[in-house]
Amino acid sequence: MDSALRVQARSGQRALLITTLAAPLTGWTVHALALHRRLADARKDLLAGLPCRPEFVAYGERLLRTRRQDAVHVLMLDGVDFKAVNDTYRHAAGDTVIQTIGRRLARWSSSRTALAARLGGDEFAVCAVFPPSTDRAEITALREQLQQPLQDEGHTLRLDVSIGIARTADLPGESMSRILRGADTAMYRVKERKATFPHFATRADAYAKTVNGRRAGRRGTHLLAGAA
Repeated sequence: MDSALRVQARSGQRALLITTLAAPLTGWTVHALALHRRLADARKDLLAGLPCRPEFVAYGERLLRTRRQDAVHVLMLDGVDFKAVNDTYRHAAGDTVIQTIGRRLARWSSSRTALAARLGGDEFAVCAVFPPSTDRAEITALREQLQQPLQDEGHTLRLDVSIGIARTADLPGESMSRILRGADTAMYRVKERKATFPHFATRADAYAKTVNGRRAGRRGTHLLAGAA
């Protein structure tokens, strides 16, 4: 066999070896990607289609470590009279409301440096980056989108949400946990009409007292109020 044939033979052997090795590797890659997608889906709230609290907090903490940390905004959103939807139109209608809010938040977040999550029940949160010069307009527009009426089986469901806002510009050096608590307190001030929208959390809001890790007055805290 001359040298040209020997080189061709060796090249063919190498190609066969690479192809043989690549086949199981490709299969494993597909499996790994599918597993990654399943794990990502498992971390989402099944009803709203949004991430849950752990992913939300992790996202916010990552933003606080970036050069854009001074422009981070955390929003807490709570449904107003969503229970009346369940009582009047059945629980399936309430589920439709949660799904609709989830889709609207996901659509809004997808075009920004932002992440929306469902924290539980009718409580949602958003972590977003935008300059303070535009935050009022951005958040007001989001609120208007979320409050658009919803048609469900011939019924017009009117949606209303209370929103509290915490800005890192107002809370420099605070942790994600404190910022989230500030947004939560601000949201309840708006919901209880002790403040008007948009209301930005103060440092006092971020340090509001809690019961078992939750601010007094939140659902479930009454059971521990005597021990607080």
